Formats: sequence, C-alpha cells, structure tokens
Amino acid sequence: MNMQPKKSLGQNFLRDELVVEGILSAVSPCSGEILVEVGPGEGVLTKKLADSGACVVAIELDDRLIPFLEKKFASYEHVYIVHGDILKVNIPGLLFGEKALFSKKRTPSHLEEGGEEAKERYRVVGNLPYYITSKIIRMFLELEHSPQEMFFMVQKEVAERICAQKGEMSILSVAVQYYADPEILLDVPARAFDPVPKVDSAFIRIVSKSKDEKQVVHKEGITNFFRVVKIGFSARRKTLVNNLANGLHRERGEVEGLVESIGLKKTVRAQELEIEDWKKLASLFKEGFSR
Repeated sequence: MNMQPKKSLGQNFLRDELVVEGILSAVSPCSGEILVEVGPGEGVLTKKLADSGACVVAIELDDRLIPFLEKKFASYEHVYIVHGDILKVNIPGLLFGEKALFSKKRTPSHLEEGGEEAKERYRVVGNLPYYITSKIIRMFLELEHSPQEMFFMVQKEVAERICAQKGEMSILSVAVQYYADPEILLDVPARAFDPVPKVDSAFIRIVSKSKDEKQVVHKEGITNFFRVVKIGFSARRKTLVNNLANGLHRERGEVEGLVESIGLKKTVRAQELEIEDWKKLASLFKEGFSR
C-alpha cells in the first residue's frame, strides 16, 4: 500500500530501504522490550521492530491508516495500534496503568520473557512532523515516567540545534540537554521520503539522564529554570547581562556581579553557556519573578 501523505499532518513517508535498515540497526530492538512508535505511517519500520520480538505500541493520528495497520498486524499479538494524538495520549497509563495494554491478562509471552525490569522500561522511536518536533521531544522528556532513550527522525537543522554545544546553544538545545544527552546517528537525504521534503533530515538518539544527573527538583524549580533560560535568550545578539537585567527588571550592575560570581564574563552571550551555568543562574535568580 502507498497511502497519499496528508499535508495537514506534515506526513513524509520513509521509503528508502537502506535508511530503514540503518534505523533498525541503530535502535537494535530486542525481544520482550516495549517500544513506542510515534507515527508508524504505513508500518514499514513497525514490522521490522515487531519481527524482532519487541512489543510495539504504534500511535497514529491519521484515521485513514488505522484500518490498514490493524489488518497488517492482526496476526502479531505483541503489536498494538493506537489511534490518537501523541501529545494527548497518556503514555505511562497506556503502558503501566491499571488498564495498561500489558496487563497480566493481555501480556504477550515476549514481554514475560523480559522479566520485571522490562515491564517498567520503554524506548521511543518515530519520524516526527517538523512542525511539532520540539513539542513531542519535550513532552517525553518531561514525563515523570520518561523513556530510557528515544530515536527520532527530524529535520537536519533541528537535529543540529538539539545537539549543539557551547557557543551555539539555543533554548531548544538547553531544553533537551537539561534532561538528556542527544547525538546525531544518521544524515538522511530528502530523497529518502515521499513526498520529497525541501530539507534533509537526520536520525538522532536522545538518552535520558539518570535522576542524579538531572538534579531532581520540584516543578517550581524547573519552571524557574526555563524562565531564566527564556529570558537569557530573549535577544540573541545582546549580552546575557542585558537580557537578564531587562527581563528581570534588575539593575545592570547587580546582574553583572551575579553573573561574574559564577565564573562567567559580563560580556557572555546566552549561547555560550553550558547546562550547569544555567542551573547556577536559575538558583541565583529564583526570587526574580516575585518582584
């Protein structure tokens, strides 16, 4: 089947078999593990993941594809097709709640072989629509029960921003790297998709940090952290001191002193900071929003 992609959903179906094999090799699915697939499309990758013995939960928004996918995987007891918007689906509930797909009565033999640890862990893979890439990634990273790791096909420019290092950081790279360690695994040319998009893509791996690495804080602390980051990046060409002074309504001299107190130059710009620098700044300016 070759379904006509829907423009409104940002669909570009992957049709290059070599790229599919490269993705499969990178993900390296194993029998018994839980894999959540975002936007299975025509189920090309879904089948290869399922053939490994992994338990695949494929979440598809396009109602045209649901009957086809259900028929295609009717004989697979460890593949579940879910019709829904990935941003609205309760992933932890779907996988581990009282009415989870993998409850005792419905647990496939493949999952039972994985033991208790396999029942509490999962990974995510998907070809993300360009227009909601960052929302989907942030959603998964901010879940209380977040995945061990994620593999996503995204626009190449977005992949580079996500994986940017000190000197080229952005709000997106800080947002992802606060929670995880990203890396680009494959560059994928536009011609690998149908219809052919105007830009190239990249396949990335995002590995969630341990709770210790993430410096577990309550929601108020995380909210404060990202408010400081947002203000810090509010005018990219201006210095961090200028942005913070203007955004927090503080005296420039006071902000300069605080910035220098954590080892940064007063002329530094937001893109030159590392995650640890932002954590220190958020701690220094945690009272800034009540003034």
